[in-house]
Amino acid sequence: MNHTGINWFYYASPQAFYGLAGRLWPWMAVLATLLCVAGLWLGFAVAPTDFQQGEGYRIIFLHVPASWMSMVIYLAMAFWSVLGLTFNTRLSGMMTRALAPTGALFAFLSLWTGALWGKPMWGAWWVWDARLTSELILFFLYLGYIALTSAIDDARRGDKAGALIAIVGAINVPIIYFSVTWWNTLHQGASVSLTRSPSMAAVMLWGMLLMALAFWLYTVALVLYRVRSLILQREAHTAWVQNLPEVQAAGGGA
Repeated sequence: MNHTGINWFYYASPQAFYGLAGRLWPWMAVLATLLCVAGLWLGFAVAPTDFQQGEGYRIIFLHVPASWMSMVIYLAMAFWSVLGLTFNTRLSGMMTRALAPTGALFAFLSLWTGALWGKPMWGAWWVWDARLTSELILFFLYLGYIALTSAIDDARRGDKAGALIAIVGAINVPIIYFSVTWWNTLHQGASVSLTRSPSMAAVMLWGMLLMALAFWLYTVALVLYRVRSLILQREAHTAWVQNLPEVQAAGGGA
């Protein structure tokens, strides 16, 4: 038995992970809600009006965190896909499938809020800017993954086919991130960077970071909840699933 920390290999089992996810997701959901309320309050009620963009800039408190999460989730999908192809673990494919709908949601939210921001700033809802175009490609990659895995009846074959899309498509993520550096684009550069001081007021930065953390915890909560459903579907034939109180209660009430 591992007394020095968590035995992560133990939780590679769908049975063990099902219990862990059940304990964690409600706490993640509560924390996400609290942080989202705090972030929205800072961003829309406390943060000052921008001297150049006026009140319209406040869309960044949704747009930027959503854009970050759309990229982070796709990288997480690629990570789980590599694990799945390398170790042939059942849980990896389920985690990748659980991540995809939320990633697609954030990619859509990034594009939609970007259009709302772009109209007053650029005078157009959409321009074929390098960052916007690469983000649109990311959205299509999410939809392609969901469509492909849903079209294949055999779940394990679908996982492997989807893993190839997730891994190959991951090359688009650095293209999105560095597009404003590599090409001459209309899109403004990063307001937050690991290599230099932020180019915004502290209260604006805190509002954006709280929203980013809220979106991250929301993603974790939703993925854990969704993967539990996938585990029940795929492991329905096993004794441990059939002996679960919630499964027996559902069967008894049918």
